[in-house]
Amino acid sequence: GGSSGIGAATALELARCGARVILATRSARRGEAAASRIRRETGNNEVQFMHLDLASLSSVRAFASTFLRQEPQLHLLINNAGVSAGGTTEDGFSLPFQVNHLGHFLLTQLLLERLRSCAPSRVVIVASSAHCAGHLRPESLGRPPPGLFSAFQDYCDSKLANVLHARELATREEGTQVTCYAVHPGFVNTSLFRHAPLWLKPLLLPLAWLLFLDASEGAQVVLDCATQEGLEPLSGRYFTDCGPRLPWPAGRDDRLARALWEGSERLVGL
Repeated sequence: GGSSGIGAATALELARCGARVILATRSARRGEAAASRIRRETGNNEVQFMHLDLASLSSVRAFASTFLRQEPQLHLLINNAGVSAGGTTEDGFSLPFQVNHLGHFLLTQLLLERLRSCAPSRVVIVASSAHCAGHLRPESLGRPPPGLFSAFQDYCDSKLANVLHARELATREEGTQVTCYAVHPGFVNTSLFRHAPLWLKPLLLPLAWLLFLDASEGAQVVLDCATQEGLEPLSGRYFTDCGPRLPWPAGRDDRLARALWEGSERLVGL
């Protein structure tokens, strides 16, 4: 998710620090353009585009295979991509849940051994305070929730999944020097809600321009969790721009986190 918004702003700052950065994005045109712009602005030629469509589990597997073959090092994985639109993927899952959670879950699992071998390493998962309205039902994971506001509820559910994914990953990777952090970047003016209902856009768009952060401001907490020294004891925690914060109660439910993990493994075929 590095071709625009928070992802592009994060990639730009990492490149400025001298990192080798892989922009894993769905659109080759936007991904190549973003990589070119970042190379030009930073003078860092170690910024590359690789195709990844999180709405396709076969694409996730193909990306991981190519990455592991070409890239011997991996110290930082930032799971940033997100959608809010409704719909169904080629794998038969709801679009927000697969792109925002299942695709990232599979990607993380496929790259986990490389992260371990390059430790200390980190996984940063871009979540949201919208997890407060999430309701995960292990028996119906991946299916869109019923109701008039199904797409919005699906988005909130996926953000709760992000928070719980970080929590359970931290538990399972304890002692490996792979640490994980869930991040609420703030309310950021990006293209995330470009698929909002037409009736909502006249309200949402002026608010976005007047009150929301810009992408570089939203990227700051992501960068903090990616690069700040001494965060290892806080692995699995949920961060905002004010530092570590308690997520809403469902985001602290360890039994639900385990059920989500096991259900996600089953859905992606691990």
